[in-house]
Amino acid sequence: MPFVNIKTPEGALSQGQKAEIAHRTTEMLVEYFTEAARPHTMVLIEEVKDGGYTRADEVFTIPQEYRAKD
Repeated sequence: MPFVNIKTPEGALSQGQKAEIAHRTTEMLVEYFTEAARPHTMVLIEEVKDGGYTRADEVFTIPQEYRAKD
């Protein structure tokens, strides 16, 4: 069973964007593992809260211009 775990800043993606990422990721894996993998493919998109991780030793918060626009 292919399993993909994507972590993204909370609020960076709309529901539609998450659905598209899941669909396109599944399609890519089917290309590698054949159609038999489709019903067993898991794509998990985890949203990390602002301040929940660091980049270059600084606590990261997503800039407003990068937040999803629903």
